[in-house]
Parts: sequence; structure tokens; C-alpha cells
Amino acid sequence: MDIFTSMKVGASALKAQRMRLNTISSNLANVETTSTPEGGPYKKKNVVFRPVGTSFEKQLDSNLKGAVQGVQVQRITADEREPRMVYDPAHPDADPQGYVAMPNINVMDEIVDMMSATSAYEANVTVVQSAKRMALKALEIGK
Repeated sequence: MDIFTSMKVGASALKAQRMRLNTISSNLANVETTSTPEGGPYKKKNVVFRPVGTSFEKQLDSNLKGAVQGVQVQRITADEREPRMVYDPAHPDADPQGYVAMPNINVMDEIVDMMSATSAYEANVTVVQSAKRMALKALEIGK
């Protein structure tokens, strides 16, 4: 694996983790959103990753050549679990029984996920910086 391949893999991971962090931020920002344009409460979003180059031919080539793969966001899915029902008869979105459908988002789970995504992002920044330093040192050899 050369220096530029490690930069490319690190960069793909940075992009994917940035999307993950943006999605988590959106979930946290909408933790109390009871009404959306689609109707009903906000639905938690989840990011699904996939390795770059998943076709059979690319997979075979990468295994034969010992190549590495990057990562990318395959899709962002909406959580289909039922909303939390909270009793609040004074809320404008309350049903006739006084219950409000709230997003099914656990703030602590989101914070843990955010910490994990931040750590992964920082690790990939380190990879890219190390590859950059190695490339610069390689250029100094020729002086």
C-alpha cells in the first residue's frame, strides 16, 4: 500500500464519519420535534456504511492484489419504531386522550454514538496527517 492509498482510505472515512456526525446532530436537534412535514414526530436517522468497491470483480481484484478499500455512506435510513407516547394534555399536538407522539430517540445513545464517531474521525485525521508527513519526508530524501 502506498502513501496516497492510505490518504484516500483515510479521506473516505473522514467523509463518512462527517455524515454520521451530521446525522447524529440532526437526531439530537429534533429530539422533541412532534410535527414534521411528512406528518407525525421526527424519525431517528441512521447512517449505513459500505466498503467502496463491493462488486464481485473489484472484490476479487482487491483480494488478489492485497489492496485496501475505503468506506462510503450507502444510505441513511429512518427508524421505523413506534414513537414514544408522553402524557401532556396541554401540548398542541396531544391526541384526545392527552398523549403526544414524541420521537423515539435516546439522547444518551446518541451521545455515545457521537463520541464513537468523533474518535473514528480523529483517528482518520491522524492517518491522513501521518501519510502527509511520510510523503513530505520522502520528498526531502531527494534533496
